[in-house]
Amino acid sequence: MSELQETAPQAGVEDADRSREDAVQAGDVDIAEDIGADAEIDSAAAGDATATNNDVSDSANVSANTNANASEPASEPAGNPDDFEPLTDSYERLRHSHDSAELSEFARRPLPDRANQAAFSRATALLEAVAGNPSTPVEDRVYLAQTMPFPNVLVKLSVDPAPEVRRAVAGNADDKNWLVGRLTKDEDVEVRDIALRNDRTSWKMRLEGAQNPQTSAETLDFLAQLGVELEPDASDVLASMVRRAVALNPQCAQPTLERLTADSSPQVAKAARSRLQER
Repeated sequence: MSELQETAPQAGVEDADRSREDAVQAGDVDIAEDIGADAEIDSAAAGDATATNNDVSDSANVSANTNANASEPASEPAGNPDDFEPLTDSYERLRHSHDSAELSEFARRPLPDRANQAAFSRATALLEAVAGNPSTPVEDRVYLAQTMPFPNVLVKLSVDPAPEVRRAVAGNADDKNWLVGRLTKDEDVEVRDIALRNDRTSWKMRLEGAQNPQTSAETLDFLAQLGVELEPDASDVLASMVRRAVALNPQCAQPTLERLTADSSPQVAKAARSRLQER
């Protein structure tokens, strides 16, 4: 073997290593507490946009994998080949089915073990079809919204016509921040309030909720505790911005305002005293 032939594979490995190193340079933008408040909110918004793009890509990959699996020769269950149904056929059948009993059974069916990757991926893809079918009983859609961690399923349920389903999605601890952020703008006040209380909600959405005069007094009281009783290790700048917005919100209840007059942030305390004087 020539010297050129011997060194070529090594060069290829080194090039691949450099490509991998370049590919992992991008990272999440941390919110710096010592910069201006506007810069912090911009950084938080940029982080939300990046997460949104990544998660939308994940959802697109789920659909792409569904189509790809259907176009490839599917492995048939051993000993029962005649009953096998391709993934796209099953998806479309469940998506348009009016058999509420079948849909309910599928919604409650235990998922395959993750070790069986093919079966697990197939089941989660089909749950998306069940979640998006209005013939699936409401109680089963609520169950999926409360228990499922899969973005493709939760996205379907987040636009469900039944507000109780959207409320369940808003309270799901596995929500992506962009999804729960979308629900802070929901037309239903309870959906908005539940989403604002979700730990996955971004500071940008919390600030907008604290500024919204349609936010309930109970949720404003919750937001007024951020950085103090709740999430004490949170960014002082961001948490105080939210508390100040609560103090200035006309829906803020008297007890909440009185508590904020003693806030550790001078800006928050000043805003609360000003609002009390206006009343």
